[in-house]
Amino acid sequence: MNEQKFLSSLTTLAVGGPARKFIVASTEAEIIAAVREADDAGEPLLIIGGGSNLIVSDEGFAGTVLQIASQGYSTESQDSCGGASVVVQAGHNWDDFVHQTVLHAWSGLEALSGIPGSAGATPVQNVGAYGCEVAQTIASVRTWDRENNAVRTFTNSELKFGYRESLLKAATVNGSPRYVVLTVEFQLLLGRMSAPVKYAELARRLGVEPGQRANSLELRRTVLALRASKGMVLDPADRDTFSTGSFFTNPIVTAETAATLPEDAPSWPAGELVKLSAAWLIEHAGFTKGYGLAGEVQPGTPTASLSTKHTLAITNRGGARAEDVLAVAREVRDGVVRQFGITLVPEPVLVGCSL
Repeated sequence: MNEQKFLSSLTTLAVGGPARKFIVASTEAEIIAAVREADDAGEPLLIIGGGSNLIVSDEGFAGTVLQIASQGYSTESQDSCGGASVVVQAGHNWDDFVHQTVLHAWSGLEALSGIPGSAGATPVQNVGAYGCEVAQTIASVRTWDRENNAVRTFTNSELKFGYRESLLKAATVNGSPRYVVLTVEFQLLLGRMSAPVKYAELARRLGVEPGQRANSLELRRTVLALRASKGMVLDPADRDTFSTGSFFTNPIVTAETAATLPEDAPSWPAGELVKLSAAWLIEHAGFTKGYGLAGEVQPGTPTASLSTKHTLAITNRGGARAEDVLAVAREVRDGVVRQFGITLVPEPVLVGCSL
């Protein structure tokens, strides 16, 4: 299917210029055929699912944009010892899949409720929230290897998962992956109780101690409420949700660097290194919620700003261009460097643009 599309209509941030060619693929065969056609023609290729982690330049994309729209999931096996082995199509809406796992009493993904985007994107970024990462439950990922023109399946250990990292992400350049995700297999425990609750704020809301379990449906509802309070659940009526979610990852630094921060700066062990809070650094560098709304970045009416609910999100207030969003990001990044000497790294994929 071919039609002219602006990337602004395909991304949650609602920015991005036109695609030279746009294709929607709803089956595995269609996905592979579209990828092979672009590769055989030497055409640049951009893969898009839900568009929730993508910023495309205002000039657009001078190649083929392939939207993966494959749907559905299937249970490969289910027993009390091994749990449920569930395979989900790459284009399936992620939050719908999480909801279905809760309804089926498959435990392990409930803390990842409300994250926008498609299931196939989750292993690429090793999506995580509230103390949970998809790496903890992924058994394997089935892909199309563009270099070898063959289907290739990766086991969990082969995917080299890290904090917002994976082998799949490392092999992706400007949104164009070597390995195009076709399906993801999750191994989930059976039961209506959640995985152990690791995130302190979530545990408090649920009335449990960290490390204890809660009812999965209640946990899902609580996570959705928490995310909504931070503008992290898509809502067409709320401009704070027109974003890529968290724009910057939490920096991981040496213990020596962490020691230069004030004593009240949040930090967590990360192997031999230390993970810091990007939100804390942003706020203590002088950037408040809604930064940009008073014209600090661009004179006159702002089109992009930090969320009024959460300093980690950069939002499209209406009519923003990609460059408007990046201008806010640069101000924040440079301000944190000036204050703390730490460079924040963007989490979304930047296509045709940069900080």
